[in-house]
Amino acid sequence: MKILCIGEALIDMICTDVGKTLTEGQQFLKKAGGAPANVAAAIAALGGDVELAAKVGADPFGNHLVEVMQSFGVGTKWMLKDKNNFTTIAFVSLMENGERDFYFNRGADGQLDTQEIEKMELDSFSIVHFGSATAFLPGPLQSAYVGLLEKCLKKDIFISFDPNYRNLLFQHNKIGFVEQSWNFLNRCHFFKVSDEEAMLLTGKDNVEDAAAILLEKTSAVFAITIGKAGTILGLNNTTEIIESIVVKPVDTTGAGDAFVGAVLHQLSDRDLNAIQRLTTGDWKDIIYNANKAGARTCEYMGAMEAFKHLSSEIFR
Repeated sequence: MKILCIGEALIDMICTDVGKTLTEGQQFLKKAGGAPANVAAAIAALGGDVELAAKVGADPFGNHLVEVMQSFGVGTKWMLKDKNNFTTIAFVSLMENGERDFYFNRGADGQLDTQEIEKMELDSFSIVHFGSATAFLPGPLQSAYVGLLEKCLKKDIFISFDPNYRNLLFQHNKIGFVEQSWNFLNRCHFFKVSDEEAMLLTGKDNVEDAAAILLEKTSAVFAITIGKAGTILGLNNTTEIIESIVVKPVDTTGAGDAFVGAVLHQLSDRDLNAIQRLTTGDWKDIIYNANKAGARTCEYMGAMEAFKHLSSEIFR
């Protein structure tokens, strides 16, 4: 059975003039992006059967995104093209102080609507992954996203969630982001967060206390990525740290998405009941393998380029 990823597919325009603002920069590199698109590409690269639900513009950038997904083997039936809105584009420049000059030109991704979600048949999907990022911004996608969650809850579908917090998008509405995230944290079967996200969502100032809150308030299996220190696995009222894989990182872009893709791929040969019977030992193996996928991604420049080097062989 298949995995469905829903959320944004967009174009990242990365300024290659390091240290220059977007006003000053002259050279830009076009990259396919969007966290749910990354997860879908990683699943397909690992050999999984996956589709992406996202809206792009009926323009060259939208065509490029569809072609990139198809090149990985991702199903694009639900990558809908909007004739009235351009493909969403994010412009990013890395400043010398480590900060990013960022401009978000939102278009078609936010226009995926409830009526389109209602047309989707979920019988062939065993897992649905919600990668939020832009889905919690105002617009039709915000309602469609919750609508799909409600559809999944009525069926025996494994629900995965990654909040993908972006400060540049939600710095003026963190409360709204947190509230929307908890709607999914309380209802999903698995979620992945970074250490920063865990603290933001729980209001705690250290990851240990944040993990304790997540154990107390959710029933999902969860993973908190903590960089070189590994990954905190939470389930059955306990937490364990699963060791990281030592690599020389070239670019960490997409590592978290590869991690999620690897988790979901390993679960995709089981139905919901079988997943719920997995032992702590089973989950430790799954998270360790996901750490491998994240580490492999860090060895290459750019998420999509890195995913070309993923395969199920890394799990052996």
